[in-house]
Amino acid sequence: MGRTERQGKKGGRIRRLFTWKKLLGTFFVGCLLAMGAFYAVYLMVPVPVANAQATMQSNVYKYANGKILARTGEINREIVGLEKIPLGVQRAFVAAENKTFYKDNGVDIKGTTRAAWSTVSGKGKQGGSTITQQYVKNYYLSQDQTATRKLKEIVIALKVDQRMKKSEILAGYMNTSYYGRSAYGIQAAAQSYYGIDASKLNVAQGAYLASLLQAPNQYDWTSATPTGRKLVEERWSYTLDNMVEEGWLDATTRATLKFPVPQKAKAAPGMEGQRGYLVEAANQELMRQGIREEDIKAGGWTITLNIDEKKQKALVKAVERQLEAKLDRKGDKKDATVQAGATSVDPKTGKVVAMYGGIGATEHWTSNATRRDYQPASTFKPIVLASALENDAKTQDGRRIGLGTVYDGDSKRPVVGSDVPFAPENEDDKSHGPVTVQKATNKSINSVYAQMIVDVGPGNVKKTALDLGMKDGQDFGESPAMSLGTMGASTWDMAAVYATLDNHGVKVTPTIVKTAEHKDRKADPVKPIGDQVISREAADTVTKAMTGVVREGSGFRAAGDYAAAGKTGTSENNRSAWFVGYTPELVTAVGLFGEDPKGNQVTLTDTINAGRANGGRTPAQIWGDYTTAALGGGSDARFDLETDDASVVEPDPTPSRTTEAPTSTPPPTTGSPDPTPPPSSTETTPPQPTDTITIPPPPTETTDPRPPTIEPPADGDDERRPPL
Repeated sequence: MGRTERQGKKGGRIRRLFTWKKLLGTFFVGCLLAMGAFYAVYLMVPVPVANAQATMQSNVYKYANGKILARTGEINREIVGLEKIPLGVQRAFVAAENKTFYKDNGVDIKGTTRAAWSTVSGKGKQGGSTITQQYVKNYYLSQDQTATRKLKEIVIALKVDQRMKKSEILAGYMNTSYYGRSAYGIQAAAQSYYGIDASKLNVAQGAYLASLLQAPNQYDWTSATPTGRKLVEERWSYTLDNMVEEGWLDATTRATLKFPVPQKAKAAPGMEGQRGYLVEAANQELMRQGIREEDIKAGGWTITLNIDEKKQKALVKAVERQLEAKLDRKGDKKDATVQAGATSVDPKTGKVVAMYGGIGATEHWTSNATRRDYQPASTFKPIVLASALENDAKTQDGRRIGLGTVYDGDSKRPVVGSDVPFAPENEDDKSHGPVTVQKATNKSINSVYAQMIVDVGPGNVKKTALDLGMKDGQDFGESPAMSLGTMGASTWDMAAVYATLDNHGVKVTPTIVKTAEHKDRKADPVKPIGDQVISREAADTVTKAMTGVVREGSGFRAAGDYAAAGKTGTSENNRSAWFVGYTPELVTAVGLFGEDPKGNQVTLTDTINAGRANGGRTPAQIWGDYTTAALGGGSDARFDLETDDASVVEPDPTPSRTTEAPTSTPPPTTGSPDPTPPPSSTETTPPQPTDTITIPPPPTETTDPRPPTIEPPADGDDERRPPL
């Protein structure tokens, strides 16, 4: 038998085995079996009682000592009947989530299959559920992403659609959904986002709330990223366009609707004072560790914070004594613009032991401790010095940079060696002539640090800043102006940076959560102590430099019965004023911020002080008051420094053209300073500077990406301790 004949017989057997009739029959049998199996499941799966979310537990937040700080978790929900929700708002929800809602049987098999395939194939999760299915998931089941839960959802949705009216299902869906901001249900959402009852919502507002349901955290306008805002606007438009398509909204009316920007978030009742700020900071940290906000809000957590109750109270009292007692918030509109924030960290453990978020979480919800929209100003200068030491940087004429290196301290001196022209003005437009780096640090001389960042390289300085603990952002450029702290930073960020310096260059990541336990799981704690990110010699040399700031420089008001290092800072137009410093045991960043009732940044000038509210005044006083109390009145601890001994101290520069001569003896290379007693009450107040600094226009065309009208922040902290 030939090969061809054998192949022909084999093909014939296959054709007889797989005829169209047999294949079709097999298909129908398979379908019948699947239908039978599904029907069996349909009979076996009952409509259950409401899930645990209907009786959600509280979360308990505790101080480090175990004392209860706060309880949260009672569901912020008020059930409202569909008759109290405007018809246009009802239809907006249907248009956003399930246009066929009024006609389908509760299940979208095609959409569910498509979503399941997208998930299995690795293309990401997609929505494929009807409103009925989502209501069933919210009210009867859980949020688990499992095939079993999905099958139950489909079966129960079919039964619910048969037993309940569409109006009841829609009402249940709108009342059980989570909208972010701890708001469950349409009534709580309307109050949280627009300050009105659900009955007062218009179509545009209803379309925004309906759009939120896809990603409540990402789409909250007041906290969303630019990408999040773009996405929610697109979904809002999609919802309204669907309403027009379905005949629920007139096209002419649609064209007139504008995006309804919601109001700022407000804390839930019971979160008065600092409790709301602390709870929110803890929740944010848990979410960074992978715990979903919905899971936190669902309750059942016992969360112990690193907050030391005594230190927390000491920080609040320090702000009250040194700031609030001197302000007239009700009678003076300027005083009402002053906001304070602070973060205090144990540098050995990374624990956030105290935090001040503002006048009260129910009055000013944005936490001044964690916000990043203000410039850190000259508190950034130690990072420039750290980068110079770490990178073994040299001046333009080849001298190694150290504390004794002499720079030209003249005001408006153009930097040398940069493609970007920059000639910053010193405070009071004061020229200091030749000065050592130590003196430039003590007096916060802008021109010296502007040249130093060019010598080191802005890119190297930015890397050092990020290594130490700062966060990258859209304002974190790489130009000479960066030396003056023109990026955004929070007191939390700056406390992290200075804690790493205090910890001899070993990375410190502040953490506020000690433990977080739930009956079903535990949260993975943050690793607070990391790797060596800069050398010990570089970190300790910066510490030595900053002891001079407290001992005899702009931060003398922070001095007390303890060894201390720190730096002052005052931003452009006096919109923020800082003191960030540390002892061997405690790191604290204090900031004042000018903010009007609309959230705009405004000057602090003529608020807490008669003139400039610089970092060497109230922030340093708050820092000193708190540190004294937190350390029990004082401390004998000394800095254990291993400084950069290779930093050659250059000969004393010739006296400057000002009446003040440079420091005659540079600070020692090792050891720590003795604590300096507080300044006498007979101190004199230096002349107050103006609140703006002007940069002369560059002599040639520049490629600097920063707009030419931007001014550098003036430190405004050049205040020396008067003779004792």
